[in-house]
Amino acid sequence: MKYDFDKIINRRGTSSLKWSVAQDELPMWVADMDFAAAKPIYDAMKKRLEHGVFGYAVVDDEWYDAVQSWWGRRHGFAPKKEWMLFSEGVVPAISSFVRAFAAPGEGVVLQTPVYNCFIGCVLDNGRKIVENPLRYEGGAYSVDFEDLERKLARDDVKLMIVCNPHNPTGNIWDRDTLARIGSLAKKHGVTVISDEIHCDITRPGFKYTPFAAASEECLLNSVTCCAPSKAFNIAGIQTSVAIVADEALRNKVRAALNADHVASPNVFAIPAAIAAFNEGEEWLDGFCEYVFEGRDYCVARLKRELPEIKLVEADATYLLWLDCSAVTDDATDLQKFLRKETGLYLQEGEAYGKQGKKFLRVNIACPKSVIKDGMNRLIAGTKKYIAR
Repeated sequence: MKYDFDKIINRRGTSSLKWSVAQDELPMWVADMDFAAAKPIYDAMKKRLEHGVFGYAVVDDEWYDAVQSWWGRRHGFAPKKEWMLFSEGVVPAISSFVRAFAAPGEGVVLQTPVYNCFIGCVLDNGRKIVENPLRYEGGAYSVDFEDLERKLARDDVKLMIVCNPHNPTGNIWDRDTLARIGSLAKKHGVTVISDEIHCDITRPGFKYTPFAAASEECLLNSVTCCAPSKAFNIAGIQTSVAIVADEALRNKVRAALNADHVASPNVFAIPAAIAAFNEGEEWLDGFCEYVFEGRDYCVARLKRELPEIKLVEADATYLLWLDCSAVTDDATDLQKFLRKETGLYLQEGEAYGKQGKKFLRVNIACPKSVIKDGMNRLIAGTKKYIAR
């Protein structure tokens, strides 16, 4: 392999959210990688750093071209320049859009279990969550469309947030599923925000469908939020894009971003994103191959040594969604036990809604030696938990 993803990089003492833990603890919870950024990104930021002047920045044409080219060749969907709006991050943007599209007290449809920041964006802004729980049958997730239409038809529902690919389950929603969601949302006058931040992290040979590419209804009634932050491990650079094809909707989105002052790039946000999209593809392909080899390793270890824990099958994200229902009715209790007894720090599934109460989420975007250590701790700790 051209890139050394096996290299251990010590992140302690770097003000890392993930690694600000006790010395004997192994954090595999929050979704960032333990790999260095691709060299083109590093070089672009170094060049900008060496300039020595760090005043206000603007979004230049090269950024629009890079985003358009990346999406066109990677996903078969090339947004027009005028559709794109810079934002400092997907979560700040979604928070702004919740306020823009739903009034205080109105409902926002979430397909739970779902990324916990969506929950925060709704509740922290004084809106209410209207759940469309995903169906979990035979170890796989699907959309409950009958329930979804009931929720979208409510007079107090104005907005829906879709997660594509889905976090934490790792589902890649197919075109028909997305188109059907888009059709129902349009029918009931509900705007869709599609968070597609994990779209570039897919098993080799598997592709995802952008929500906006699923149908004309999807295209003209949605805001797509995406960023290079997950795929290229530059979340701390704060760079993302909102893609909005409909002009009236786009004007509303632009006003929301400007009102919350989250539409201005820092001096590294534009060069880092340009380098990622224009020069990072080979690195990303290597990473995806590496992380899904790691996932397959985890599948084999659990089947062989801890069959009580079921790993939900998925072809996107670097996150494992562990079904712990054969071990406990409260995976948060298991999570606390594992951290105390083994130092393994995982994310409790209940953070993603009550449907996640029997699940744990694991981040495997790390060297394989770390994955092995994590699996050793998970297996040994869970066996001890069962034997209590």
